[in-house]
This record gives sequence, C-alpha cells and structure tokens, in this order.
Amino acid sequence: MAFRLSRMAESFKSRRFRWLFNFFPAYRGTGGRVAYIADDFREVRVRLPLSWRTKNYVGTIYGGSIYASVDPIYMLMLIHILGPEYVIWDKAAKIRFKRPGKDTLYCDFVLTQEEIDEIKRLAETEKSIDRIYELELKDKAGVVHALIEKTLYISKKR
Repeated sequence: MAFRLSRMAESFKSRRFRWLFNFFPAYRGTGGRVAYIADDFREVRVRLPLSWRTKNYVGTIYGGSIYASVDPIYMLMLIHILGPEYVIWDKAAKIRFKRPGKDTLYCDFVLTQEEIDEIKRLAETEKSIDRIYELELKDKAGVVHALIEKTLYISKKR
C-alpha cells in the first residue's frame, strides 16, 4: 500500500475507542497497539513492538502476534464508517513473512472515500460482496517484514 496517513486529528470519540480497544484483553494479548485513529475512522495506525510479549523462541516477533495485531482493524473501521445497516465480517486472510521482525513494526490502514462509495454502490445491488485489502508491516525504515491479505464480507441488512 502506498498510502501515507494524513494524520487528521483524533477526536475524543476516536481517541476513547483507541484507549478502550487497546485495553480489550483479546487485542491486548497480541502485543500490538493501535497508535492512531482518525476522527472519521478512515485511517488507523498499528504499532507492534518487539518485547517479551511478542518475542518468539529465536528472538524475533512471533508470527501470531504479527497477524493478530492487524486482524480486526479493517472490520472495525468499516463498522464505524458504514454504520449498523451493514454486516461486516472477516472472511479470509493470507500472510507472507518476508523477513524476521527484530524491531517495532508498523501498519497503516486507509479507506478512501472512493472505496467507501464503491462498497455502498455494490451493496445496493449485490446480496453480499467481498473486498480484499493488502497490508504491509514495516519497520521505521520502511522495510517490509510481512504482507497480509484480508478478505472482508460485506452486505447490507435488508
């Protein structure tokens, strides 16, 4: 993904959601932290440090932590953006490890207005749709350590 976060200010609502979500036991256990959520929930940044919680037997970031730290993010973004008249579920995922994580990794999630408009347009005529999103977990230097492909199921409640 070649997107760059615009760093729109966090609102009280998005900051509160970030704090509560980072405290949620299932997410907290991943070792990852949501570091930023834009006011409109269209941009999110996740940080995954190498620590005693995320370190595997050989001293690099555990693959399970890499995946789990990014797993729910697109689904949560779409739930907030599209609202309660849509059903959104994670459907499938693929992960490809490129190199060991020996330092903090970052992942940026971006949903453009064009993507939101396309989802709404397709949901009007289709029973359900699948959207595929590609993610890159990178270090501070921008070196990619893992590629993840997420497939989300989306339908409009009828």
